[in-house]
Order: sequence, then structure tokens, then C-alpha cells
Amino acid sequence: MTRRAIHLGLGIAIAAYLLSFFHRVAPAAISGDLQATFAIGGAQLGTLAATYFYVYTLMQIPTGVLADTLGPRRILFWGGLVAGVGAILFGLAPSFELAFAGRTLVGLGVSVTFIAMLKLIALGFDEKRFATLVGLSMLIGNFGSILAGAPLAWATQAAGWRQVFVFVGILSLVFAVGSRFWVPDTPAGKVDRTAWLTGLLQVVRNRATWPGFFMNMGLAGAFFGFAGLWAVPYFTQVHGMTRAVASNHVSIYFLGFAVGCLIWGRVSDAIGRRKPVMLAASGLHVLGWFVWILSPALPPAATYALCLGMGLASAGFTLSWAAAKEVNPPLLSGMATSVVNVGVFFGPAILQPLMGWLMERSWDGTVANGVRIYSAADYGNGLKLLAVAAICGWIAALFVRETGCRNIWKAEEK
Repeated sequence: MTRRAIHLGLGIAIAAYLLSFFHRVAPAAISGDLQATFAIGGAQLGTLAATYFYVYTLMQIPTGVLADTLGPRRILFWGGLVAGVGAILFGLAPSFELAFAGRTLVGLGVSVTFIAMLKLIALGFDEKRFATLVGLSMLIGNFGSILAGAPLAWATQAAGWRQVFVFVGILSLVFAVGSRFWVPDTPAGKVDRTAWLTGLLQVVRNRATWPGFFMNMGLAGAFFGFAGLWAVPYFTQVHGMTRAVASNHVSIYFLGFAVGCLIWGRVSDAIGRRKPVMLAASGLHVLGWFVWILSPALPPAATYALCLGMGLASAGFTLSWAAAKEVNPPLLSGMATSVVNVGVFFGPAILQPLMGWLMERSWDGTVANGVRIYSAADYGNGLKLLAVAAICGWIAALFVRETGCRNIWKAEEK
């Protein structure tokens, strides 16, 4: 692969990743529209949003195998086609069932983007720059989540949420075609396709792989469980914000996360350590939940600052991919990163509907314009659940193996 081809291919992968982040967070900005359109409550809304995470979770290990065997070009092409069809179906769906099917196809299609991006970085660049380049790519990709905040709220009011998703679906199809022509084919050093199961078992049996999985399940689960669905209704119903202002908070949340992805990767590469950076950032993330729980009435400046700070701190879990790659064989980097990445999506898949279910149990039956109104106490129960998940994730981070920002697999094999 030439340097130009690597850069162009990575650019296409990042663009597709940006759309995957948009889909991940979009339900938060249109939660009220979805409840009113399909006449659903919190538990069903949580399930609709989380179906993205269900499929994404199931696809992570297969995606790692596909990235190491078929290569990024093919999986980005087919993934983009499926995601595009799913987004268009979601935007046109006349019923909850078809919207659920569309959201499922979106999750299936975009599930390949992140691992394909990591694979291009792992095989196309120096491993000492891995965390920095992943952070930079995530910084760009996270603009998708920023677009899913205030800009999506504005576009929904101007054109309607259905038209927005049809447009995004068409954009996915364009990126799919672009990946077919401009993403490099399987890089040199690909895994023998007949030996992929042996490679996967090697990664799964490596005990050093798993702390990152559980870290991501707790920390990313809490982060995306809240910001990806419940943040906007929480801010509007508990803090009395308009939907536009609440969506601004979500955009700030993800802006902090995007910047944090870049900062923590660069800090980690600069000091030559992974674990201390993970623990410090993730510890601040945990503390943020207690501020929300113990201080329900905060002034606007404080809520913006807390969203920015928690977004920055939440990005600490992103170092788990570098750590997983560095304790496994280099040629199995796709499988290694995909295994720990399962936790990023398994966590929200459980927590989003579970938080809705907890709030439903104490809900007093209040409805306004077809949207269920939950009290501060209802949301408090959900936030406590997310805090517990975040604490468990931080504890798991204690068991992540320090690699010194280099691949230590060969050293351990001797």
C-alpha cells in the first residue's frame, strides 16, 4: 500500500465511522418524536435505541475476524450498503416494528466501521503512534455525535426527523461506493483464512485481553447509556431545559469526549504508559455521576461544565483498544480490539432499556403530548444504575496489563 492510499482509505473509514457515531447518539435528540410517533414508553424507547447496540455487540468478534481475513475494503463496502438501507427504512417506517428493523440494519451495517479503521491504522502506521492516531480518528468521528445533538434537533424542527434519516441513509450509500474504489485491499500480512478460528481462540484465551472488555462494558456503557438516549429527556424534564438547550448539552458532552480521545492517546504515547492514564481519567468519570445524583438543581454554567468534564474523562476507556492490541499477536490486532470493543456496546445494550425499565416502575402515569414525563426521583434511580456500572468499569481497569506502549506479546511467549 502506498502512503497516499493508506491516508485516503483511512479518510473513508473515518467518514463512515462519523456516521456510526451519529446513529449511536441520534435517539437522544429525537426521543420525544419517537415516543409520540410510535406511541411507546420508556422501556420500548430504550429497546429501540439499544437494538443498535445489540447488533453491534454481536458483530464485534465476527467483524474482527472479517477485518483480519477479508480486509477493510470489503467490509466497509457491504457495511455501508446495509447501514444506508437501514437508515432509509428507519426514516420511512410507518410502525414501531419497521423502525426497529431499520435500526437493527443500521447497527449491523455500521458495526464494521471502527474495527476496519483500527485495522488500517494498525497495519499502515508505526505502533508507537497507534493511540495518538486512534484518538485523532475518534476526534473526527465524534463530530457525528456532535451533529446528533443540537444540529439534529434543529434539522428535525426544520425538516422532520424522517427526512434527516433518509438523507443520512443516502450518504451511507455514497460512502459505501467510495470505499469500494478508494480503500486499499487487504494489506500485506493478512491472516490465513483457514486459521482464523485458531487466532480468535488465542485472543480469547489470553487473560490479558479481558480486563479491557469489562472496563468498557461499565464505563462506556454508562457514558453511551446516558448520552446516547436519556440525556435529552433528563435535561428537559428534570432541569427544565428546552430541547434545543438540552441537545446543546449533549453536543458539549461529545465534544469533550472527542477532545479527550485525542488528549489521552497523546498523553499515553508521550509518557509511555497506558494504565495510569486510564485510571485517572476513568476515576474522574465515576465522580461525575455522583455530582448528577447529589446535585439535581445546577445552574446552566455548571451543567455545561459537567458535561464537558465528563466527556473528557469518559474518553479514558478508549486506551483499552491499544492495550488489547499490545498484549496479542500483531496480525490478530483486528480480533483483539474487537473482543474488548464488544464491551463498549454490550454495556449500553443492557443499560439503556434497563434504565427505562427502572423509571417505568416508579412512573406516576403523567403524559404530555404523547410523551411520558418522569420525575427527578425516577431519573435518579436510573443515574444510580449508571454510577454502579461506571464503578465496576473502573475496578476492571485496575486489572489491565501495562504494556509500556509497545507490543509485549512476543516477550510473554518466550
